[in-house]
Amino acid sequence: MTIIEDTPVGRLRKDGAPHAPVPGPAAPPQAPPYPSGDQPVRPTASRVADLVELQERVLRGPSPKATEAQHAKGKLTARERIDLLFDKDTFTEVEGLRRHRATGFGMEDKRPHSDGVITGWGLVDGREVFVYAHDFRIFGGALGEAHATKIHKIMDMAAAAGAPIVGLCDGAGARIQEGVTALAGYGGIFQRNVRSSGVIPQISVIMGPCAGGAAYSPALTDFVFMVRETSQMFITGPDVVQAVTGESVTQNELGGADVHTGRSGVAHFVYDDEEECLQELRYLLSLLPANNRELPPAVPVEDPVDRLTESLVDLVPAERGRAYDMRAVIEELADDGEFFEVHQRWAGNVICALARMGGQVVGIVANQPCDLAGVLDISSSEKAARFVQFCDSFNIPLVTLVDVPGFLPGVDQEHGGVIRHGAKLLYAYCNATVPRISVVLRKAYGGAYIVMDSQAIGADLTLAWPTNEIAVMGAEGAANVIFRREIAASDDPEGTRERLIREYQDKLMHPYYAAEHGLVDDVIHPAQTRVKLIGALRMLRSKYTALPSRKHGNQPQ
Repeated sequence: MTIIEDTPVGRLRKDGAPHAPVPGPAAPPQAPPYPSGDQPVRPTASRVADLVELQERVLRGPSPKATEAQHAKGKLTARERIDLLFDKDTFTEVEGLRRHRATGFGMEDKRPHSDGVITGWGLVDGREVFVYAHDFRIFGGALGEAHATKIHKIMDMAAAAGAPIVGLCDGAGARIQEGVTALAGYGGIFQRNVRSSGVIPQISVIMGPCAGGAAYSPALTDFVFMVRETSQMFITGPDVVQAVTGESVTQNELGGADVHTGRSGVAHFVYDDEEECLQELRYLLSLLPANNRELPPAVPVEDPVDRLTESLVDLVPAERGRAYDMRAVIEELADDGEFFEVHQRWAGNVICALARMGGQVVGIVANQPCDLAGVLDISSSEKAARFVQFCDSFNIPLVTLVDVPGFLPGVDQEHGGVIRHGAKLLYAYCNATVPRISVVLRKAYGGAYIVMDSQAIGADLTLAWPTNEIAVMGAEGAANVIFRREIAASDDPEGTRERLIREYQDKLMHPYYAAEHGLVDDVIHPAQTRVKLIGALRMLRSKYTALPSRKHGNQPQ
């Protein structure tokens, strides 16, 4: 083995050979005079000018003709909608220069920037909100791989930031030229909808066609807005329906705004134009927390918290068979008489609304005596259950106004699964851990009384007016069952029936019977209702309930 001495460079090794010279620092590589070898480097100012021109071109959209076509349909462009949604000059776009990479069917020659969807975030009344908006002027807003990836990214950003996300939907479904990759893009959206459910508010605004798989994402979100005449939702379009069933139907007849807000219950809100729709969307966002870790935003209120509601004494008739409008009751209780009703045109026998009391946001569930006498049925049970679950997810206290004669009887209801659907509302209330206060205004009979957030299923506080009647059923029906033989054997059946009805009412249906048995916490003067509710909500604001450890419950479907 050759041994090398630690000697200066140039001296001999022990074997007599000279040391190899120690390499010095390498010389820096010589850059060519120009990047291409023959062109000068463009100055930064020139490149910035190119960027500005490109950004302006992206903001203008594909062409004036495409914009005019959008306006001719009575619709705004995606960027015009975003301007109306957000506070002025607060929108920040993400991936505005993205383009698809599909080939075939001429796609390689059509690569517009943004790829038909605008994504980003901005402020709504000073609070952060994320958005994606289909641009119908580009590929008809159809979803392809790059388009879907942009939506995935903004949904992930919203979840990470803990802020609401809004989808402004105006697209023709999956991009056929991209095949299965477009369908996979929808799958990624659906997965994120479910992951964010109950974590951040998700709102869909249908402002054009929303067909096929595209319709499932709005169905997974918390609220759906629609615009009359210009927005439609359906799984299969009119042509397919006619080919399969022979039925001839227009797009609006099949899946228009009035259909989905009044008949199917798919959509929650409907408006005549996009400007009003987006303005009401801003108002809804002002009532919601940013995520499930926050309380709803409180605001200063000029409506006195000690204001008496004297008009309620005359507003609600004592006669249990007389109708009245429960909305008038809610107006008296809410701050400044303002409330935001959800699903107003569907299942009108129950009212679901967001309002403020003492500046704090509350969710209100109330029977509506002027619609089917306020009974519960399949649709109203589903409507209320969904609303209760939403409020519980986002820390919104629940106030339940009870005036219910029972569940709607009938073969159609029983065969349609009223038991299963009614159980959804029962499950939602029993599972809710937010503050829960119920007020029995008048009648509360049978299973419907239990389901409407009775004390037995966990209401924190139960109040009642002196007009309340809480019982298994109405006095007339109860007397017919209990005293059937006695009435039949009487020489005066009608007189005996009336006497026994009054006897049953005096013993079991007087307004203090439930209070005497601890099922009502207090019987209050109607004029004190608002004061009592605000005081109870203040007391329950820090309520905490620990639930059993579980992956999730198996709620009725």
